[in-house]
Amino acid sequence: MTLSKRDKATVDKALAILEKAATYGELLTSPTASANMFKTRLGHRDVEVFCVAFLTAQHETIEVREMFSGSISESSVYPRVVAKLALELNAAAVILAHNHPSGMAKPSPSDVTITHKLKEALGLFDIRVLDHIVVAGADHVSLAEQGEL
Repeated sequence: MTLSKRDKATVDKALAILEKAATYGELLTSPTASANMFKTRLGHRDVEVFCVAFLTAQHETIEVREMFSGSISESSVYPRVVAKLALELNAAAVILAHNHPSGMAKPSPSDVTITHKLKEALGLFDIRVLDHIVVAGADHVSLAEQGEL
């Protein structure tokens, strides 16, 4: 989806408001709740962006951070960087998400691979990966719902 400059500015302002509303304590207890938050943040983006929601043990939001961005078809993800921030924030769990600007929400083999790498790396620190949401516009796929976690 291509937005006009005016529409993009409006979306950016709305996202800033939503990000302020998604403060510490927001519960992310289902794939649908997580997907809705990430669709708002990522669905309109024209390059691939990888986000992480850092959560307490009760799945309350500590922080949601855009960690990596790339081209229209890929972004590099570094487990060490995610683990370092998770430890700094004292997160007990994370929900991963990224967008597919192509409009196809189907996870790629590399999406599944990075999910498993992050699960393994974060697991060393007792940080659970609860889900990985792939967003494409208004559509999404939950790897947890697909049995990939």
